[in-house]
Formats: sequence, structure tokens, C-alpha cells
Amino acid sequence: MGGAEGTPADRGTAGGAATTGARADPGAAAPEPSAGAAGGGTRARAGPAGTGGVEPSTAEGLLDVLGVAAVVLDAEGRIVLWSPQAERLLGYTAEEALGQYAAHVLVAEENHDAVLRLFEQVMSSGAWAGDFPVRHKDGTTRLLEFRNMRLLDDRGDYYALGLATDRATLRRVERDLALSVRLVDQSPIGLAVLDTDLRYVGVNAALERIDGLSAERHKGRRVAELLPFVDAEAAEEAMRSVLVSGVPVLDRQMVGRIPADPGTDRAWSVSLYRLEDVGGRVLGLAVSVIDVTDRYRAAREAERARDRLALVADASVRIGTTLDLEQTARELADIAVPELADVAAVDLLDTVLEGRPSRIRGDGPAVIRALAVAAAYPTVAVQAADRPGEPAHYSADRLVTQCVRTARPVMVAEVDDDALSCIARDHHAADLLAEAGLHSYLAVPLIARGEVLGALDLKRARNPLPFTEDDALLASELAARAAVCIDNARLFRQQRETALTLQRSLLPETPRHLVGLDVASRYQPAGAGSEVGGDWFDIIPMDGGRTALVVGDVMGSGINSATTMGRLRTATQTLSRLALGPAEVLRHLDEITAGLQPSLATCVYAVYDPHRGQCRVCTAGHPPPVLIRADGGPRLLDLPTGAPLGVGGVPFHDVTAELSPGDRLVLYTDGLVETRDQDIDTRLGRLLELLRTPDPSLEDTCDRLLRELRHGGNHDDVALLVARVRP
Repeated sequence: MGGAEGTPADRGTAGGAATTGARADPGAAAPEPSAGAAGGGTRARAGPAGTGGVEPSTAEGLLDVLGVAAVVLDAEGRIVLWSPQAERLLGYTAEEALGQYAAHVLVAEENHDAVLRLFEQVMSSGAWAGDFPVRHKDGTTRLLEFRNMRLLDDRGDYYALGLATDRATLRRVERDLALSVRLVDQSPIGLAVLDTDLRYVGVNAALERIDGLSAERHKGRRVAELLPFVDAEAAEEAMRSVLVSGVPVLDRQMVGRIPADPGTDRAWSVSLYRLEDVGGRVLGLAVSVIDVTDRYRAAREAERARDRLALVADASVRIGTTLDLEQTARELADIAVPELADVAAVDLLDTVLEGRPSRIRGDGPAVIRALAVAAAYPTVAVQAADRPGEPAHYSADRLVTQCVRTARPVMVAEVDDDALSCIARDHHAADLLAEAGLHSYLAVPLIARGEVLGALDLKRARNPLPFTEDDALLASELAARAAVCIDNARLFRQQRETALTLQRSLLPETPRHLVGLDVASRYQPAGAGSEVGGDWFDIIPMDGGRTALVVGDVMGSGINSATTMGRLRTATQTLSRLALGPAEVLRHLDEITAGLQPSLATCVYAVYDPHRGQCRVCTAGHPPPVLIRADGGPRLLDLPTGAPLGVGGVPFHDVTAELSPGDRLVLYTDGLVETRDQDIDTRLGRLLELLRTPDPSLEDTCDRLLRELRHGGNHDDVALLVARVRP
């Protein structure tokens, strides 16, 4: 790349690629190839961290990608050193290039003047950089990027070193690098590079914002040193796994807090990638971090909403399993802890339990009776609650009093001393609540059928979160569902207590003005010399024009059976007024019968709805009713038989039958069809045969059935109901 022989003009570098250099000593060893030169031998690089050694490798690096060629010219412009990369770049072998004037070999004639000027510039200033066209061995011209410098050896001679690479390749690498830098700097995703010791090497601006720490604070530190509020051990374990396996970790969610905001939970989506050079050497890790706190909070809210719906659904199953008032109250208290509160109490107004109106004067106290108290864990807060079953006088400023008086929730998110005095019944109870750590309070009213029955009292101590409006809504929903069950149990208790003091004296008369239904009934006692049994029937008008038809038979005879029958009849009337389905009525009657003596009975319970033209029927071990279509013959209703009342634990199922005007339904006890000398199927066939013949009236039907079927050796009493749908 020098000028012409013996002339300064001929001693120029090709395109300024060579700088003036000292003559080489023929006896001296040739210099080693540049460590940055591609190909040309072994590259030395640092060994593992902490070893201080070198590691030979033939793997490629960035300089290999660029294919940087090294050429050394002497002061006369002759090529004295020629690297393998120069051979690949320009096509000339070392044998062809060494000793040649660079300007003659590598520069087109029209560029000689330019290269001589550049050569002189390097000789005078010691360096030149830029691009210059160079001739390839195949005759083509290639534009190369040069870095030229003047070299001085130990004898004072000058040489010219030219480093060159293909300009197009260099520009592509520069563009890729610039793009990468811009992407990293301007990306909204937090990006970091960690070394193999898992220490930060660099972070972008987005990660600075996410972590709340500057890039300088990151450098040289590990995750645990910077973010003590995250599970750093798990994070570094995942990082080490990626370093070893090379398998990336994608979109792993981490939750924690940052030093800049230690009181707020945050969530990040973290991905880890192993970094390697082009030769496969592990350099460290690339980490991408996306702040997904909003998504995390939304998911948590959705999860809480699902939990709340599940709790409400669970309450529908678990509350009201019996008509026992205290048990129903305990079920409500139990389901409120620990999902809603650490301590829950169910309180009812004493006037409600006594059957009197629940009104409270605006400035007056209230007499409240606790029915149940439940706690999520052993706590002295239970001792501060009123003892279940005992009446307590609540002053007007008590929060429970305010709740039942206003029929609205009362919430104290953060309990202070003033609020504590309005929650506790006295100073001792306040001290116990303070000792328990009470910090948040909520009371919601129990309202059923428009009447305030009492309140659900909720306290939080170990649960660190204060009550919120969402908690108040959930508690109100639970209270609303439970209040109906509690009121049912309360009404049933009142009726049951009355029923326990009464004996059956008279069978009912047919009520007047039944909607869409004509009914005839008969009761025929057992024959002479036999004890009165426990057969009964009932016709019960219900809300919405519906009518309940009931026929039952208490097993056994005598005064005890008659007494049990009276109790079951009263209970049936009470349950019918609660608008329960037939199967639910029989389930409750089953529980009641188990506590009576005798403790077994059969029953068929039917509810006719004239507006829908339907009758829902359920039986408990009782003979099936007969359905007689106006335009067809009689048939026995196909019903699940069910176990007798008092067996316990056996489910009941009702069946719906469509009824049209003129259709008749016959309900009866087994005394009508059972005899000692004929099997039951024969007797049921006889009943159906008799019902094929129409009668002038329902009364005539009753009389004929008793006359034809009750004769000879019948020693059991009979209850009979015949109902007909009116047009």
C-alpha cells in the first residue's frame, strides 16, 4: 500500500490504511497476530472468575464477525506483515503480498494521489481513520473502513499499521448495536444484565423506575442486597438454574415490596435468559421485568369475589339445616369465622324472642340476648362477649343498639378508645378486647320479613386488614340469608312450645273459600274395643291461593299416638306457613318426629297451586295418592316412597303433577286399604276399581269408599281427603 519504489509518493498506504513505520529487522521474530484479529490463531481470554488465568479458545467473537484485517508497511510503503484476515478480505496470500508496494497492489491508479496524501498525513500526524476503496485480487474494488496509526520500534524506525474491515459489515453491526441500545434504553420493560455471580452489570431506565433504585445502586449488587422484601432466595435459585441449563424462565410472577414503598405489595412478571457469546461462553443472565401490580390486584379482587360468592353459596347450605334456633345461630356464627372475622356473635332482641314488636325508641336502650359466639382461635375476646342465652341491657350508645335501631350496618374500620367503649359492655370487657388486639369492628342487622331481629357482630384482631365496604356488603348478604332461617326457627319454636302444651281435640273443618279447589274429608276411628290411633288430615290455606293437603298416620295407638299426631299436625301447619317445599317440610317433620314418642309416622304432603295448575306431592313411607283425570280412569301416583318420619337421614323428593279442571286427587291412610286377609296390592286394586265409578259429589265418594272398603275385620282408624279442581 506504499508508493512507487524509492519515491516518497510511492510510499503511501492504500487508502490511508498504512501509516509510516520502521524497517523490520530481518533477524527479529515476527510479531504475534493481534488478539482482536479474527482467525489467525488462538485467542487468549480471561478464565473463570477469580482464577486470574487465561483460557485458549477458537470460538468467534465480535472481531471475528467484523473480520478485522491487519497490514503493516515499512517506511517505503512495502508490505512487511500480512494477516490471514487480510488474505480473506482482499484475496492475496501472504506470499503474494509481502514485499510488494501496497499502492501498486491494492490501490487503483486513479486513487494514487489520494493515497499518497493520506500516507503523508499519517506520517505527519501519526493517525488517520476513514473509508477508502481498495482493489481485491479478483479486480473488484471494495470500500473498507480503516484505522491507521504510526508505529515506532525500539531502534527508532517507523512502520505503518492498518486495521481494516468491510465497511458494509461494520455499518450493519453498528446499526444492530445502535438499535439494541435504543431498544434497551427506551423499552418500557425493565431490563438488566447480571454476571455469572448474579451481580448486576447494568440496568435500563425502566428497571430503575420499577425498583426505585438508580443504575449505580444496582451495579455490583445482588437481588437480596437491593430488594430485601422479595423472596430473593427463590429468585437466585431460578437464576442459577438458568445459568446451568440454559433453559429460560418465562413470565414467572414474583410478589414483594421495594425499599421506596415498603408498605405496598407489588407484583412483577420476570423472565430469565442465559447470555452467551458467539462461541458459546456463558457471560451471565439477561433479566426482563414487567410491573404487573394492577393485573395482580385485579386477579386478587376477582379471587376474593369468587371466594365471597362461594361463601354465600356455602351459607345457603350450612345455615338453616334445622329449625333449632340456637343451632341456626351457631351455624351463622361459624360460617362468619375466619372468612369474615376472628370473632362473631349472633344477638337477638329479647322482644323478638318473646314474640313482641322489635321497635326501639330513638334514645332508649335495648335488651338483647346472645344466641351464639364463635372464634377462629382461642382468644380472651370471647370472654368479653355476652353469655349466650342470657339477656343483656345495651345502652343507646352501644354500636349494636345503633345497628338494630337504624337497621343499617355500623362499621369502625380502625377502633380507637372511644369506639372500644361503645363496643364493649363495660370497662372489663373493653380491657379484654384491647388485650385481644381488636382493631376493626362491624355489625350488620338481621332482618327478616321486614322486621329487625337482631345483629351479627363481627370483630377482627389477628386478621390485620380493616373491615371494608365490601366486607359490609358480604356480611349483610349472609345476615339476610340467615335471618330468614333464624326467623323460621323462632316462629317454629313459638309454635312448637304451644304445640307441646296442647293435645289434639278436634279435627279441622274444611276451610271456606279455597282457591280453585273443592275438598271433602272424613275421619273414621278404629272399631269398638280398639284404642284411638294417630291418623290425621289437614287442609291448610297458604299464601298466593295455594292449598296444602296433608294426610298422616302415627304408628301405634293410644293416647301417646294421639298426642304425637297433635304435635305433628301443629308442626305441619307451622311449616306450611313458612312457604317451604313439600320435601323440605317432610325433612323438618322427620327431625321433629325423631324426638317424639312414638317416634315414627307416615305422611303424604301435597301443595296445589291454582295459578300454575300444578300439585307438588311428597310422601314419607305413606300409601301413594290416587289421581283421577276428568277424562280418564284412576291411577296411583308414581312417587318416591321415602322412609317414614323419624327414621332420620333419608332424603325426601317431591313430584309435580299437572292438574286440569275436573281432576280429582285422593289421599288416605293405610287403614282404608289394609286388611288382615288380603295383600296390599289387591286392596289398592279394589280402591282403583271403586274410583272408576263417578259419584254425584265428593262427599258421596268419601262415604262410598268408607262403606265399601271399611268393613269386616278393620281395626285401624282412617283419614281420607278427596279434592277436585274447580273450573
